[in-house]
Amino acid sequence: MSIASAGSKPNPEQQRPSAPIAQFFIPAAASLQERRPRTLKHADTFAVFDHNGDVLSGPGSPEGLFHRDTRYLSHLYLTINGKRPMLLSSILRDDNATLTCDLTNPDLFDDTEKLVLGHDLIHLRRSRFLWNARCHERLSVRNYDDRPQHVRIEIAFWADFADLFEVRGTARARRGRYLPAIIEQDSILLSYVGLDNRKRSTRLSFDPQPDELGSDLVYYDLHLAPHETRPLFIEIGCDETEGHRPNHRSFFLALRDARRALRASSSRAASIVTSNDIFNEMARRSVSDLYMLITDTPEGPYPYAGIPWFSTVFGRDAIITALQTLWLDPEIARGVLGHLAANQAMEMDPASDAEPGKILHEVRSGEMAELGEVPFRRYYGSIDSTPLFVMLAGEYLKRTGDLAMIRRLLPHIEAALTWIDEHGDRDGDGFVEYGRLTEEGLINQAWKDSYDSVFHADGTLAKGPIAIAEVQAYVYGAWQAGEEIFRVLGPPERAARLLARAEGLRRAFDISFFDEELGTYVLALDGDKRPCRVRSSNAGHALFTGIAYPERAKLVVRTLMSASSFCGWGIRTIASTEARYNPMSYHNGSIWPHDNAIIASGFSRYGYRREAARIFEGLFAAATYIDLRRLPELFCGMPRQRAHGPTFYPVACSPQAWAAAAPLSLLQSCLGLHFGPEALQISFNEPQLPAFLDEVTLRHLLIGDGSADVAIRRSGRHVVVDVLDRKGKVHLLTTV
Repeated sequence: MSIASAGSKPNPEQQRPSAPIAQFFIPAAASLQERRPRTLKHADTFAVFDHNGDVLSGPGSPEGLFHRDTRYLSHLYLTINGKRPMLLSSILRDDNATLTCDLTNPDLFDDTEKLVLGHDLIHLRRSRFLWNARCHERLSVRNYDDRPQHVRIEIAFWADFADLFEVRGTARARRGRYLPAIIEQDSILLSYVGLDNRKRSTRLSFDPQPDELGSDLVYYDLHLAPHETRPLFIEIGCDETEGHRPNHRSFFLALRDARRALRASSSRAASIVTSNDIFNEMARRSVSDLYMLITDTPEGPYPYAGIPWFSTVFGRDAIITALQTLWLDPEIARGVLGHLAANQAMEMDPASDAEPGKILHEVRSGEMAELGEVPFRRYYGSIDSTPLFVMLAGEYLKRTGDLAMIRRLLPHIEAALTWIDEHGDRDGDGFVEYGRLTEEGLINQAWKDSYDSVFHADGTLAKGPIAIAEVQAYVYGAWQAGEEIFRVLGPPERAARLLARAEGLRRAFDISFFDEELGTYVLALDGDKRPCRVRSSNAGHALFTGIAYPERAKLVVRTLMSASSFCGWGIRTIASTEARYNPMSYHNGSIWPHDNAIIASGFSRYGYRREAARIFEGLFAAATYIDLRRLPELFCGMPRQRAHGPTFYPVACSPQAWAAAAPLSLLQSCLGLHFGPEALQISFNEPQLPAFLDEVTLRHLLIGDGSADVAIRRSGRHVVVDVLDRKGKVHLLTTV
């Protein structure tokens, strides 16, 4: 049966449910900033709620409960006596373990417009978390009146089982079919059979047994004595075959396990405490977001890219996140290397842009990927993941000295290096180019993968195959890493050849990519080897890997820190002087925290730590205006103005793994923090503190079998480093 009510959903026999309550959903053209959604994640399940804890979605909205790229709950709407409660607060715990929404009743009237319940007398608290493909909720209803009250709590629900790419706006000519709801006394099963013949089900379970349960709505008639509290428990399970009745005990046992798991993983990380309380909040949120996004794979922890659109395995994003956090927790890099090695391409497959030795770009498991409606079931269309994989292996070895892991990875490292030679350099000119193998693949396959992100000075789009600047820098870094690996593991002649190739690439890159008039490296070479003479943030990645000659680095820093590129919040993806500059675009004028962190790391490599600190200060200042102190995937590149916050990008993912890791990487860059596992040495090379920090304390810095706690303090015009505690034979080295 279906119970008519405001916010109720249509019957499952309808092929596509109509959108609920138009004023609450976000159409595809609208900004997520209008809602500032609340997100939770565990393993392959994530959820996006509004501030009230509801899911009120329509076409283009990201709200819902998602599992393995399918939306298992598309509508959840709570009312009290037919009215939406008023929001008091919506709080995500510092560790992201739970979402708590405090609500209260508005003025409630009967059919004759007589006031029957004044506002703020009934308090509703929704406590919610995810664990093992279930959403657990405790709804507490309390009467603060000095008289008994009768209230009706209704929850409307629906599951559209939309594929994530549908939610993102991809139209489908056909869909599967909804099965009739199976209603029991205290649970309901909603199911859908996709065109892939797979049955997907959502089970909603309730305790105590509802007064009425229909195919799209449940309600409770509660008689509350003065100051009485009544708890209601709700579980929403993805693909559950057996019924499960939630209760007080099951809720708290699952909550205990969820918090323990988060504590266990995040306890590996070094802790950061500073003299700035706001930055402490930012750092805590960064670490919490990072570990919430991490999913345990058979090979180890793996950070999924971001919520809502990228909560899955991405090669490039995870490698860069691992590089940014190597100093904090090397186990992340170990898990990323292991998982990507296990999924390395073994053969040619044009449909997935796969070639032997190539490293993953993206993995999807939804209906559309299974059917081939999108090419991302196991997709290899990124030009940079493979050299970045080798770079990460080298950096992991330098950070940990873990030779056993590198030996296990050696066949995969060899395969990746072979891919660079045999498939990366398409025309034999010494540079690595990209071009999709089918018309369905991504047009641009570097990190700026929008269709219009690579262009010439006059704005015309570059035609491929394209050799983009930062990929040459990554190949240089991969060969340098290979040299270090083979110098340790042998054979030595292999190391010597890689070193010679790296130096040859460095010379060729300088000749073909550096533009004296621009004062920086060109964005790319197109298929005719014509340079794309565009000032872009890509040039900063050349400093990140060290391919830039020192005299070039000085000019690149100057160009990137000029007013056309550095807007005060950070460095724009392209300068404001360029033909396609648009501060509201995805890749042509916006600011990406991870991009800025990579550039700052490059600045630090060449000794420009003051400039790195300016980037850090800009992003920190932006975070002070952002909800939860959480840096999003990107924001708009408008110039910074006094007493004004940054301009948000409308559909940026938040949290995003490499954005969460950006402040952690920026801190390392400013401190000149490095590790030498052979000598058990932690070094600070010309440390610099940004203006907003006077002191930083790092605890549990792991090196080999030892660790150290360190304080870095501003002392006049200098920065001093003190050892607070050490375990094992750890040595500290500081150069000023």
